[in-house]
Amino acid sequence: MRVEIKQFSELSVFELYEILKLRSEVFVVEQNCPYLDCDDKDQASYHVMVYEDDQLIACARCLPKDISYAGYCSIGRVVSSLKFRRSGAGRYVMEQAIQCCEKEFPDVRIKISAQSYLKVFYRSFDFEEVGEEYLEDFIPHCAMIRK
Repeated sequence: MRVEIKQFSELSVFELYEILKLRSEVFVVEQNCPYLDCDDKDQASYHVMVYEDDQLIACARCLPKDISYAGYCSIGRVVSSLKFRRSGAGRYVMEQAIQCCEKEFPDVRIKISAQSYLKVFYRSFDFEEVGEEYLEDFIPHCAMIRK
């Protein structure tokens, strides 16, 4: 697996298409959740892309402080291809996203909106739940902050 991290303005049209395609495959089709993926946050984000050979297999975006949460930077749209689940791609993209946030937004804590069934996964990266569970696009989520 190899990783590339780029700001939105550095993405090629092909890379952007692959990111949006993967997010659509998982969040819209697989999870049967019609929602507006293009939320005007990608332009401010760093995009973490994990490849196997030349195929995008996982990605995430790192958002600066105050874009998603007041006082926090954030990691969002964490996704891995169904074909590559249980290969370590999801863990690898998350590790890279945390490193990206630490480098680009030093001294700013990370807050995420996690699908509730993935709480244990995110706890393994030192995130802890804050507040009550809520529905986001009809899917149970919880806010989590990295210690």
